[in-house]
Order: sequence, then structure tokens, then C-alpha cells
Amino acid sequence: MATIYTEQSNNVRKTWLLMTLFFGIVIALGYVFAQVYNNPGILYIFIIFSIGMNIAGYWFSDKIALSIAGAKPVTREEYFDLYNAVENLSITAGLPMPKIYVIADQAPNAFATGRDKEHAVVAATTGLLAIMNKSELEGVIAHELSHIGNRDMLVSTVAVVLVGFVAIVSDMFMRMSFFGGRRDGDREGGGLIVIIGILISILAPIAAKLIQLSISRKREYLADASGSLLTRYPEGLATALEKLRDYSRPMARQSTAIAHLYISNPFGEGSKFGKKVGNMFSTHPPLEDRIRILRGL
Repeated sequence: MATIYTEQSNNVRKTWLLMTLFFGIVIALGYVFAQVYNNPGILYIFIIFSIGMNIAGYWFSDKIALSIAGAKPVTREEYFDLYNAVENLSITAGLPMPKIYVIADQAPNAFATGRDKEHAVVAATTGLLAIMNKSELEGVIAHELSHIGNRDMLVSTVAVVLVGFVAIVSDMFMRMSFFGGRRDGDREGGGLIVIIGILISILAPIAAKLIQLSISRKREYLADASGSLLTRYPEGLATALEKLRDYSRPMARQSTAIAHLYISNPFGEGSKFGKKVGNMFSTHPPLEDRIRILRGL
């Protein structure tokens, strides 16, 4: 029988396996491009540049996310219940008190960001604060604090940056291949390597995006389990997710760059038509599945 602890360990293993595949794609791209252009240095450039992008993205991730979301810092006096929930659960989780932000949006949602637990931020929409009761709000906040405690922000940032990196270099290779980029096509097998490079350039961004989406979904399941462990009341988060499901309408201010951070899809759950295919390309697992697993725990 599944427990909160087995959900945590299973999701952690699966996520790091997917991250290994991610780095494998970057290395494979670097190797193929190095062969096509007969320059071994390209592989090292790929690895160094991807690491550099990750460091820069991770360091400034909180400022970027808050700016995109339009979030504003608030005080205890302005949002007493929110502030108390964050403060009490942070103490319970053994985490430093994160900064608290609010987003003026009727759609109920929330996210956590920051480069580490000492520089973390929790943001909630005014719509979420309007419809949640005390136990539901605590369930949502516990979910977000679990992202902080589980270091999900690091994994999510690495995934987003690598997806962007793979897309950029694939596009560069395609343009250079079709518009006269320098390559050693005269050597034996050179033409075949170029064809393989073009195929990889087409498929790699798709594969990288699917891996990123899968990682995001795994982290949501893990945060649900960890949040329930923190509050000792899975039903609070389950009923909160039911309210998010029933609202279903998208947020007024959206961005694919930070969609994976939110507790539910900021673009809405969408229609039932083609739902299974749509879930494959979604940053979040279906709310119905998350509710069912929570109540199973």
C-alpha cells in the first residue's frame, strides 16, 4: 500500500532519472555538432554554457518569476491569515520564514520560488485567499513550502534553462545547416552525420520539453505528499484542489515561463476533449489524479 513516504522516494528517484536524461540530451547534441563541424571543442562549449545558464537562471529566478507574475510584497497587517499560515507552517517544517507576496488575480493559485530556502518566496493570488478556508489555505501553503524544502526550485530552474538551451542550439544548427554553415561534409560519412544532426536538432527540443513537463508533474505529486505530511491532514489540500478544479478558468496574467511554478495550471484545466493528449504537454498532472492520490494516502 502506498504511503506518503513511498510517494516521496519514488518521485525523487524518477525526477533525478529524468534530469540525467536531460543532461544526456545536451551532451548528445554537443557530440553530434562537434562531429558535424569536426571541432571537439563544441562539446565542451555546450557543457560549460549550459552550466553557466543554469547558474545565472537559478540566482535570479525569484526576481524574474515575481516580475512576470506581477506579485507585490505584503505585511502581516494586510493579509493576517496568509501571514500566520506561512509563519506557523515554516516553523513546523523547520524552514526560514519566506517572503510573502500577493498577486491581484481572481483565479485561485499560488507558487513558491527562490534560489534556496534562505531566499525563498511564497506568492498567492487574491482569488485563492478569497475562497479557501483555514485548513485549505494551510494545505496550499504546506504544498508550496514543500517545494522549498524539497529543493524543487533548483530542479525546476535547471529543467527550464536546459529546455531553452536545447531549443536555441538546435535552431542555430538548423540555420547553419541550411544556409551554408561551415562543416566537413567531404570526409567519409560526413553527409550521414549532417543528416543525423538535422534529425536530432528537430527531435531534441521536443524530447527536452516533454522531459521538462514530466519533471514538473512529478514535483507536484511530491509536494502534495510532503505537504500532507507537514499538516497531517491530506483532506485540507484535497478540498483546496477541488476548489481549484471547479474554478478552472485561466489567470488574467499568464506566462509559459513560470506556469510550472503554480500549484495548478494557470492556463486552466481545459476541456475534456483530447484530455489524455493534453496532459502529456501540461506542466501539471490532472487535479483529479492528485485529489485521488491524496485521499488514498
